[in-house]
Amino acid sequence: MKKRNLILTCLCALPFVAVMATERIYERVPVEAPFPMDSVTLCSFPEKDFVITRYGAVEGGEKINTRAIAKAIEACNRAGGGRVVVPEGEWLTGPIHLKSNVNLHLQEGAVLRFSDNPADYLPAVMTSWEGLECYNYSPLVYAFGCENVAITGSGTLAPKMDTWRVWFKRPQAHLHALAQLYSMGSTDVPVEQRQMAQGENNLRPHLIHFNRCNHVLLDGFKIRQSPFWTIHLYLCNSGVVRNLDVQAHGHNNDGIDFEMSRNFLVEHCTFDQGDDAVVIKSGRNQDAWRLHTPCENIVVRHCAIRKGHVLLGIGSEMSGGVRNIYMHDCTVPEKVLRLFFLKTNHRRGGFIENIYLENIEAGDMLRAFEIDTDVLYQWKDLVPTYERKLTRIRGIYMKNVHCKSADAIYELKGEAEEPIRDVFIEQVKVDTVRQFVNRIHHVEGLHENGVSYDVLLRK
Repeated sequence: MKKRNLILTCLCALPFVAVMATERIYERVPVEAPFPMDSVTLCSFPEKDFVITRYGAVEGGEKINTRAIAKAIEACNRAGGGRVVVPEGEWLTGPIHLKSNVNLHLQEGAVLRFSDNPADYLPAVMTSWEGLECYNYSPLVYAFGCENVAITGSGTLAPKMDTWRVWFKRPQAHLHALAQLYSMGSTDVPVEQRQMAQGENNLRPHLIHFNRCNHVLLDGFKIRQSPFWTIHLYLCNSGVVRNLDVQAHGHNNDGIDFEMSRNFLVEHCTFDQGDDAVVIKSGRNQDAWRLHTPCENIVVRHCAIRKGHVLLGIGSEMSGGVRNIYMHDCTVPEKVLRLFFLKTNHRRGGFIENIYLENIEAGDMLRAFEIDTDVLYQWKDLVPTYERKLTRIRGIYMKNVHCKSADAIYELKGEAEEPIRDVFIEQVKVDTVRQFVNRIHHVEGLHENGVSYDVLLRK
């Protein structure tokens, strides 16, 4: 049977029609992909505004406005939904907990300046840390179990960073806390018993963490720095992320992480990161096997990555499986470590399949394309292997990519027991290759066509 080419053979262009869900009408967004896509929908809000100053908020960056913003959100939710409006000016706040049918709207010139006092982010809430569920400090913007929820507008989310920068380090107490959490996840300790916001554990909170939400919209605003992962959509279904300007250069400052989520479109965003830019995840080891929820049906298009470790990263937390991911027509004008990086290890299990990267223009990097099945970072010696499971990797496509320079074009490192299967690399050019063209270990079904370079500096 003829192998499927990366050229789209199944364009699922969804027309703009209305869909009824939980008594609210949602508009479908047209999305083209080389796999069948379920509905991607836009949020819908009543035309009602709840301006935070009506609920006691004071501009100027001195008074903390956590309670005033919470009152505005509660009033909006009780009224059936609308916009909670943050006007122009600087507004100091602690955590913001969104509710269903609430659109947090940041007007032009509005800056939400988040406190960096950890006590402001207690009591702990249900969240996750690098693929393991736990109770930790509240994310700075948090939504749990919400339906029809958004952050919009042209304003800015800008946390204070003095405390979080100190927490970037991984001292012994922090590593011990990670080992404890890993052990609890690996031995099925109930999540409510995994209380991590204690002592010197210093597990930093996410900037934006939406957990188990349906119909999500993030549109138009700016982000300037983040304590941890910048945007984390966890166990969410259906939404749009567009027109964002994200800049965060601290430790673990991924741009956007989808984890065990499905049916999303990301478009016209700019990412300037201290870690990976766009990341697809699905939980870690036993915790993810328990939740049994793949991350799937995600399209990323027309985005620009100024800086970052990786343009498109899959894993390494991917034990629930990742499939049907399509990134196309994006640019990386400066430098990344890797353009396209799939990473797992012998503890993860799960699968990675039907991943597409197409029409990319990029600058300098170490590898244009890499698959590594033995990525463990600090966990390698920190914690034991409770159960060994290899990852099935198949159906990986890279097409129409141009890079100015790289150490290597591609390096694929599979496992003898579970080889990487069916990899298609077409029309990929790197102008200057500094070290080697490719290295291949345990790959079955590698299809290469039009891979080229102008200069090879080392043979």
